[in-house]
Amino acid sequence: MMNEKEVESLIKLLDDPDTEISRHVEDKLLSFGNEVIELLENAWSQTMDAILQERIENLVHKIQFSNVKRDLELWYISGAFDLLQGMLIINKYQYPDLDEQRIINQLEDIKRDIWIQLMYEMSAVEKVKIINNVLYTSHGFRGNTNNHLDPQNSYLSQVLESKKGNQILLAVIYSIIAQKLDIPIYGVNLPQHFILAYVEEAATVQNNHINNDFENRILFYINAFNKGFLFGRKDVDAFLKQLNLKPLNHFYEPCSHVEIIQRVLRNLISAYEKLSEMEKVEELQEMLAIFPQPR
Repeated sequence: MMNEKEVESLIKLLDDPDTEISRHVEDKLLSFGNEVIELLENAWSQTMDAILQERIENLVHKIQFSNVKRDLELWYISGAFDLLQGMLIINKYQYPDLDEQRIINQLEDIKRDIWIQLMYEMSAVEKVKIINNVLYTSHGFRGNTNNHLDPQNSYLSQVLESKKGNQILLAVIYSIIAQKLDIPIYGVNLPQHFILAYVEEAATVQNNHINNDFENRILFYINAFNKGFLFGRKDVDAFLKQLNLKPLNHFYEPCSHVEIIQRVLRNLISAYEKLSEMEKVEELQEMLAIFPQPR
């Protein structure tokens, strides 16, 4: 059991000039995990010592980063079934005090606005037109074309708040809501782009395993970054040809939740590299290393 008096005494030693002592103290405090965060935050607010404040901030961050990494590992080894949960874990890297229920409620509100307009026996295109109208016209979601590499474009909470995001975050929001409505729309991991596929009901996507032959089961593709614009396989062919890439099957088919999370992490790494925030880059690379290398 953690002894509060012991912890408070240890915190006072964090700024000890002897680096060996301060390192030992830090290791001991880290071993307590989440239990010491509140005491550390109280100590931060009660001291005017800038060095101690900085060391407390670093220690709290280390504990929170350890939590995020552990949660992401657990999500992966448990089967990575819930994409939303994976996205919330990534979100907590930058926003450790994230109100998860608020995010869930925001998505449920959008889902309800779409559900009200859906009618029985609507065609796939009709359903997508309703989703597009609610997402882009009623709620005002749009691609962040002015500052595409901003890391905020890759955090679900920020995209839901600002209504601006990058290709993958808008596609993730679109697909999560569609699947909550039993509309079979899934992410497709194109190079330099991320799109959505509307899959015929008979085909199924089960997290990391894609079932059935998709070539004849994808009705059309959707560009969530461009207000839900619909297009076909020939357009994907042309895009790959433009990039001088072979038309490999996985460029056309729904990808796994793990591949989506990997893509989000790589986007964040690129964004923070551009901002020269190399500590964040290294931490995100640690998170990325949890997963197998992409094909």
